[in-house]
Formats: sequence, C-alpha cells, structure tokens
Amino acid sequence: MNPRPHITTKTAARRQGAGPSARRRMLLVIGILGAASVGLVARAFDLQVVRKQFYQDQGDARFLREVDIAVSRGTIFDRNGEPLAVSTPMVSITAVPSEVLDNADRIPALAQALGINSDDLKSYLEQRSDRDFAYLRRQMSPDAAQVVLDLGVPGVNGQREYKRYYPSGEVTAHVLGFTNIDDHGQEGLELAFDSWLAGKKGAKRVIRDRMGHIVEDVEQVRAPQPGQNLTLSLDRRIQFLAYSELKKQLDDVDADSGEMVVLDVRTGEILAMVSLPTYNPNAVTGTNGSQRRNRAVTDVVEPGSTMKPFTMAAALSSGKFTPTSPQIDTGNGHFMYYGHDIHDDSANGVLTPTGVLTKSSNVGAAKIAIQLDTQFLYDSYRAFGFGDSTGSGFPGESSGLLKVGHTWRPLEKATIAYGYGMNLTPLQLANAYATLADDGVMHPPTFIKDGDNPGKQIVTPQIAHELVTMLETVTAPGGTATRAQIANYSVAGKTGTAHLAAVGGYAKNNYNSLFAGIVPATDPRLVGVIVINNPKKGYFGGDVSAPVFQRVMDGALRLLDVPPDNIGRWYVGGPMQAGGGLAGNAPPQSSQGDSSAQEVVEP
Repeated sequence: MNPRPHITTKTAARRQGAGPSARRRMLLVIGILGAASVGLVARAFDLQVVRKQFYQDQGDARFLREVDIAVSRGTIFDRNGEPLAVSTPMVSITAVPSEVLDNADRIPALAQALGINSDDLKSYLEQRSDRDFAYLRRQMSPDAAQVVLDLGVPGVNGQREYKRYYPSGEVTAHVLGFTNIDDHGQEGLELAFDSWLAGKKGAKRVIRDRMGHIVEDVEQVRAPQPGQNLTLSLDRRIQFLAYSELKKQLDDVDADSGEMVVLDVRTGEILAMVSLPTYNPNAVTGTNGSQRRNRAVTDVVEPGSTMKPFTMAAALSSGKFTPTSPQIDTGNGHFMYYGHDIHDDSANGVLTPTGVLTKSSNVGAAKIAIQLDTQFLYDSYRAFGFGDSTGSGFPGESSGLLKVGHTWRPLEKATIAYGYGMNLTPLQLANAYATLADDGVMHPPTFIKDGDNPGKQIVTPQIAHELVTMLETVTAPGGTATRAQIANYSVAGKTGTAHLAAVGGYAKNNYNSLFAGIVPATDPRLVGVIVINNPKKGYFGGDVSAPVFQRVMDGALRLLDVPPDNIGRWYVGGPMQAGGGLAGNAPPQSSQGDSSAQEVVEP
C-alpha cells in the first residue's frame, strides 16, 4: 500500500484562497441580474410611461396613416330621370418613391404596366425621392390598375377615386360643363352646383406595412358624405333634337356658330339649350375656352327685328296704339332721320301696327318709337329683362347691354326700336318671348325641374294676347316666317336679321340670323329662339333660322303630347285677316272720306 502524499499546510492554504467561494459567486450573479432587471424595468417605465407619447407618435409616423375615403359625386338627371352625368369608380396608382427606387430593377415592368417610359418614370421618382407619396397614374380602370398592383412592386399602391362620365357627350356639353381630375366642377352646371353635387370626403386611420400596403383599418376619423343628385329641367330628347337640327342647318348655310334655347312658357324651365360648335366633355384635353363657352348665355347679339314686339308692347301699353291703329306710312321703304336712312327691304306703304310686325318694317318700328316717351320706352324694355341678367344662375351669364334711356340720342331711340344699338343673349330673348306667351308673366329661366319659380306681371294679359295674335301673322301667308309653320299647330313668332358689328360700323355682308317663336299660339306651351351667326348661304332669319324652329318644335310638341290647336284653321281667307286688317297692309281708305278712317302716322 502506497503511503498518502504529504500535503503541506502551505499548499492547502493556497488552494483555499484561490478564488471566491461558490456562495459569493452566486451572490455576484444575482446582484448583476438584479441590477439589469431594475434597469430594464426603469427603461420600460421610461418608454411606457414617461416618454410613451413620443414613441407612440414615432411608431404611428412609420405605420399609421390617415387616408381619404372617396365619395361619389351626385348624378345629374334630365327631367325624365335619364342620367346626364354619372361618376364611375376608378383606381389611381400611388407610390412611396424611395421604396420604389430601392427596387430599381422592378421599374421597367412597372412602367410598362402603367403605359409610360421607364426612364421618365425613374426620373419622376428621383425628383420626389424625399416624399412619402406621389401619384404614378390617375384614374385607371379597375382592371388595368389591378394589373399594375399584381406586380407587387414595393411601395406601389392603389387608391379608389371617381371619374365623371357624360353619356350624352357633346350634345349637353355646354350646359353641364365638366369636372377636373379631382372631381370638382369647372364649368357649366357642374360648377354652379358643385357644393351640392360634390359631397364631402371621409377620412380613416389605417396601419400600413413596410411595403405601404394597408393591413388594418384603425378607426374612422370623418364619415363620408356622398354628393346629392340633381334633376334638371332639360329634356334629353328635345336637347338632342335641337342639337342635331341646328348642327345640320349650320352645315347647310355654312355658318360660323349657332345657339338655340327652348323654354317651357308656364314655368320658365329650360328644356333645351344648345351652342355650336361644341366639344366632348369626356375628353376635354386639347379644347380651349372658345369651344367650351356656352354662347346661349355668355355671348350677346344685336337682336334685329326680334326686338320689334317689345317696342310694340310699349306702344300698346301707352294707349296711343292698338293692333290696327293708327296707321303708319312707311312710304317707299326709306325714312331719313337725323341724317340716317332707316330702310326696309321693300316698299310696304301704309301699315297697321300689326302690319309693321308682319312685314318686319324698320321704318314702321322707328316711327312708332318716336311717338313714345323715351323714359317710358326704356322702362318697358327693362321690364322685359333687357340689360340685366336673367337670374338663371349659370356661371358667366351676361347681362347684355341697354344704355340708360336718358342718354339716348333721337337716332338711338329709333334704331333700338328695331334691334340695333343694344344687345342681349339668346336666353334673354327667349325669356322675353316666354313672358308674352304666358299672359305677360315673367318667370326667371331655370335649369332645375319643379323648382319654386313664381312669376311677375310685366304687361297686362290683354296686351300679351294681342301681341301673340299679332305675331301669328308673321308665320301666316304674307309674313316673313312662313317656313316656321307647323302642321296642325298655330305659330306666333318674329324673324330678325342683324348686320354684324365691325370696326367703324357694321359689316356689309355679314349677318346674324334670328327667329323667336311661340307654339301653340292659342295656348302657348313652348318658346324657341334660334341664332345663327354669320351664315354664308342666305341670311334672312325667315330662311335661315325659322326652318330650325319648325323642325325642332314639330318634334318637341309631339314628344310632350301637346294637342294640335289648328286643325282646319288654315287658310281660308287667312284667319289672321279678321278684325279690320289685323295682318299686312292697312285696308284702303274710303273714297267718301269715311269718318272712321284712321290716322296715319307721319312724323
């Protein structure tokens, strides 16, 4: 048996002092862990309590976003419920530029799907690399947008929007106007009723992942309010009829432009309003302000002889004239007044006041106006709305021009009587004729169906009836607008032909051709006004504009189921010849010097 090695006391002592005991080591570890735990708790307290809002804001800034909730713009309907303007859902492609640039190898495929040049797209993104948001393409169809989104390019997302669509296209373009890419009205009724149609976008908070995709809806910040619908007074059928017939006539007479307005006599509602040339509101890019201007409301014309009924209204209201007296001597069709030759297209001799309208005598209208008090004549014109906006509410509506009466020189007074020296819009003229047609009551013209539109008495019902009857002679045989006749309906109206203004006076061979008419004359329902600007093939209103009235109103009366009022009434002796020479030339004077012979006006 081997003896145990001898361990000296010194060696044993060294071993016992070689390090801390196990207990001391354990206490050290526990102390370190305890300190770390306290630090962690303190840090957690700092993050979750002391600086909680700061870090929460930082996190939200990276992942929480407030996004708009798109709303649909209200639909515009015609009076029969046919849609004229609707909003269709689209998708706009957006991006976080920096994230797309981090995946530059995906840009060519993205550009191809977007239908744009790859280099242009990269340059566009680089210019916006410091932004968190940029549009890549607005208002794509949902199917086309999905092709882009299916590429899965980091930072590329889709955003729901709406685009305006106009089913009638250029037929209603000038009335409706259009919206911009953000769906705000820019012109026409889209602009006039923008706040009503647009609604209000909503807003919600969402969480996006690092790719920019929405992964959770957090809360709704603001509820969306969809736009409200709008029902117009327009009748799409009559609108299309007016558009097609006016367009055909402009082509036939080689005219620069034209306008037509159709009003409901009893309510002032605008059933049709057309301006040509026109444009496509579904593709506004490339058009200019001149093409988009609604000339029926914004442009003015000198009305020519269509002004004569309102001179006659003042004459009848004055008590100095009746439809048949006094007789006006228009001579050989020339009347020198203050050095100016007021002339007719032909010699008409002695005319009744009705005959002045039938034959459209400038001389007769001037001689009648000369007999009237200037202020009274001016006030009469103003009462019919000349020189003032109609109040239709259409953006950019012109008030026309009628000089203040006390500034009129004698010659101005005479020429305004037959439509020179003042100007008005086609809508103003239509509204004035509608006033005559509705027993002398004026309703402000309106684009809204069934609106509250009370009327105002302008002339007495008796005078209004007399004027409409007098205007029937214009479309009867011997009048200037026989081409405005409509089978089985009585028609009252007035032609107008006005030289176009030019530098230093009037152009010799350039005209505006007008016609304003009322149907049926015995129980008026509709008024139509046509203005054709600078026709090259013919220029008399009865030849150029009256046929458009005839074709449009013939269709409109049937579309609205207005019963005929003139079956068998034409033309045995001419029904308008009743009442002692109501139409045409005055009856011959008795050779016995009949004491009932009427005075002849010869100023």
